[in-house]
Amino acid sequence: MDVDLIFKIAGLGILISIIDKVLIQSGRDEQAQMTTLVGVVVVLLVVIQLISRLFESVRTMFQLY
Repeated sequence: MDVDLIFKIAGLGILISIIDKVLIQSGRDEQAQMTTLVGVVVVLLVVIQLISRLFESVRTMFQLY
């Protein structure tokens, strides 16, 4: 398993949480929510790509076409 990918996801989560806190402290709650939502969507896209690669590996392993 790629440890780099785990670090990228964790780094993105830390970055989004810092941006969220800064925006909330400056009174921009709506922008903070949108930033958090965009972060979640980006992480979900990465996870979906990983799941797709997993299913492709299973298909080739068991020769299911």
